[in-house]
Amino acid sequence: MKELRAAGLFGGALVTLSGSLAKRYNKCLAMLGVKPTALKTFSIDGMGWSPELAVEKKNNYYLNTGEANVNAIIISPDQKGKAVHMPSHSFDRDVMEAVFAAYGREIRDITKDSALVLSLDQQIDAFFEPFDLLRYNEIKVTFSLLDDLDKKQMEQQAFVNLFNRANNFIDREVHEQLLNSAKKYGDLRSRKLQLEPIKLKVGSFYTRAFGGVFVFKEFINKILVFEDEKVFKAAINDTAHKVLMFHKNHDEIFEALVKNLILQKDFKRELRTPRYERIKKHVFMEHATGLEHPINEILDSHFLFKKYLNKLPIAIQKKIAGVELYYQRLIVDKNLKLEDYVDEDFVKILHRPHSSLTSEEEELVWKLLSKITPKDPVHLYWYDKEQFYNLYPQWKPGYKNWVIAKILENNKKQGA
Repeated sequence: MKELRAAGLFGGALVTLSGSLAKRYNKCLAMLGVKPTALKTFSIDGMGWSPELAVEKKNNYYLNTGEANVNAIIISPDQKGKAVHMPSHSFDRDVMEAVFAAYGREIRDITKDSALVLSLDQQIDAFFEPFDLLRYNEIKVTFSLLDDLDKKQMEQQAFVNLFNRANNFIDREVHEQLLNSAKKYGDLRSRKLQLEPIKLKVGSFYTRAFGGVFVFKEFINKILVFEDEKVFKAAINDTAHKVLMFHKNHDEIFEALVKNLILQKDFKRELRTPRYERIKKHVFMEHATGLEHPINEILDSHFLFKKYLNKLPIAIQKKIAGVELYYQRLIVDKNLKLEDYVDEDFVKILHRPHSSLTSEEEELVWKLLSKITPKDPVHLYWYDKEQFYNLYPQWKPGYKNWVIAKILENNKKQGA
């Protein structure tokens, strides 16, 4: 992973904690019932998740209380706008953006001497079956302050009111209570420490619960797409819910998603996209052997790519260039069938989100496509980082360099 780190693609966009901030973080972990870290210095993302602690605790989701209850920690205002590296839901980053938009000023004030623990509550204590996900309609974000600073504010205000009542200003005991509170917590009277819960509507989404499920709720039919085959097989025995269910590897899923206006297919258009070129070169990389040039040079050179492509077995050449071959011959013979020329994986890959989708729905569909056919390394990095990091070590060294260059190039185009 050292190449990714050097390029800022792994462990980047994090906030480093040490000293008093690290101690505060441990106190927040205690509030969640999580054992403190022994690390003196570590980094956190936009939700307060730390890659170093995940390794230490051997648990990527150590902040959560079960699959149904997601928590976050805000230690620093610098977490605003930072990536969410290990989300439990596809909307987790949007939730954090909403929190900072609503309470940015208050967060800057509170984190001067305290911290916040957030609960992303969907009014479901635990998920017992995948159909519980269909009831996931609203997120209520509630805030707990470290050391109950908001309650200490109320207590301090009560001391002030008592001090101002009758002749209490000469009462030494009242003086002592007020001074002790001020010495320990400072003057809390004018600070806004009472943060009202934020409620956010939830549409279609992805969750890692039940081994990973995509929930499409606002279409012609409600659709659940499962990553875990065992969970899927258990779910299809249910006949009480009107919902279409698929495992992500089922071929039928594409027809269903097209009918529900979630996917669209315009394969001729896809031929002209950079995404198609990246996919072709990824498939080439999977089959290329005996190369006399570095693979990143081959992939960046039109002439070298053609040279080595023509050295592959005919069946592999047809797999890589089958889409182009089909449309070339279709000009002469309109009766040709796509499946006779185009590899099944390419048929799946060339679908794209329907043009009618919102930006959030579009990202969700790209994430699904990346999980079904992880052949575009840029989209894999954007929409499924966990799978990207798992696959990256298996790739050829030169291809790794090429992928990093493509991600950085496309991040710049996206303004990322």
